Amino acid sequence: MTAVRPAAVIVLAAGEGTRMKSATPKVLHAIGGRSLVGHAIRAAEGVEPLHLAVVVRHERERVAAHVAEIAPEAVIADQDEVKGTGRAVECGLEQLPADLSGTVIVTYGDVPLLESVTLTALLEQHDATGSAVTVVTAHLTDPTGYGRIVRDADGSVAAIVEQKDATPQQREITEINSGLYAFDAQVLRSALAQVGTDNAQGEKYLTDVLAIAKGQGLTVSAHVVDDLWQTEGVNDRVQLATLGKELNRRIVERWMREGVTVVDPATTWIDADVSIGRDTTIRPGTQLLGATTIGEGAEIGPDTTLQDTQVGDGASVIRSQTLLAEIGPQATVGPFSYLRPGTTLGVKAKVGGFVETKNAQIGDGAKVPHLTYCGDATIGEGTNVGAGTIFANYDGERKYRSTLGKHVFIGSNSVLVAPADIGDGAFVAAGSAINQPVGAGDLAVARGRQRNIPGYIRSRRPGSKAAEAAAAAEARQGDESKQEGTTR
Repeated sequence: MTAVRPAAVIVLAAGEGTRMKSATPKVLHAIGGRSLVGHAIRAAEGVEPLHLAVVVRHERERVAAHVAEIAPEAVIADQDEVKGTGRAVECGLEQLPADLSGTVIVTYGDVPLLESVTLTALLEQHDATGSAVTVVTAHLTDPTGYGRIVRDADGSVAAIVEQKDATPQQREITEINSGLYAFDAQVLRSALAQVGTDNAQGEKYLTDVLAIAKGQGLTVSAHVVDDLWQTEGVNDRVQLATLGKELNRRIVERWMREGVTVVDPATTWIDADVSIGRDTTIRPGTQLLGATTIGEGAEIGPDTTLQDTQVGDGASVIRSQTLLAEIGPQATVGPFSYLRPGTTLGVKAKVGGFVETKNAQIGDGAKVPHLTYCGDATIGEGTNVGAGTIFANYDGERKYRSTLGKHVFIGSNSVLVAPADIGDGAFVAAGSAINQPVGAGDLAVARGRQRNIPGYIRSRRPGSKAAEAAAAAEARQGDESKQEGTTR
């Protein structure tokens, strides 16, 4: 819990983001498994504000619905026709209590690498210095496009000048405005009422609040950050990829420092909400997505994608893909397996090569080792499903569930026509098509009796290579029979 709680955090997420060239609003594009605005909200929630407001406009319904889903406590504020960050913040304030007092932090919905610790440091400095306004700044080698921080002779902040309004001398300044602020709530509300749109952009600038506060003799300070990535925004897909790569680098590094072995960080992607236990090894080409959780001592990869999947201690997943699955302790998956939603594996269970599962509960020690489709099934402890088995769960209109008891043995190349019910300890002969219940301990054989037709190839396909091979074999057999007869 932070020592000082802000009265409110206002997240500005109204922009159209035309440079993204997308039907999706900019703030809903995602990196690290979260939307851009989701990252901004998570950072804001970390300082425990009394109120959280998100200002929206472009694709209002989509953005507002997403915000309501990830942050139900947030207040939605609509920006009107008046352009500019100043007006956006004013719209946010209008949705908060009229008597709001304390500190208001302003952030943006397209700055995904901003961290709660940075907002906490901003808040603490703002409070300690008694400032009316504190702006987060950074020094850039090339500040083109950013608002410049103009300081007084004593080093305090005099004003922020936007690029298009800056003089040639002001454009030489390398300290830039990040767009992140802490304001005294009453000063902010009063100053915004005085801000106009008489500037090159015809917008209501939030930066004008600093000059107004300064003119009233109030303290305006700067909080300088060294980690420039936290101030970087997304304006196009190139920047989206750049920030996504940097976010992933930070996430991977954090897990390595927590005791996870990542063999090749450059080819490993881990979403922000993933959890990994100590002594787990992540091999090259692995993606851990969504709300995936992995226990201790697991082996994941290479070439594996886990999404919203739980993996137990000591489990192994190799060259496979899973979605909404649960893999128990010491279970093994792969290579080339596909676990679809609803799949659960018990302790030491196995799903082997080229196996697809869906809505299947596979018990402790049970095995589905090779070349199998296992859908809508419950498989008991210690059961073995032979290679090439198909759970025929769909009749063209409805899906049905099959149940296999404990220590059942299914022979290779069998078809279990759902709803199959196979009792504990039962055996199914290889090549069977099972469409009736099998009792506990029974052997089920469901295949036609083999019938051989002598001379079929010779009579039906004379002159073919098969016929020639068969004739040669018959001749050899005849010679062997004669030789056997003479030796007797």
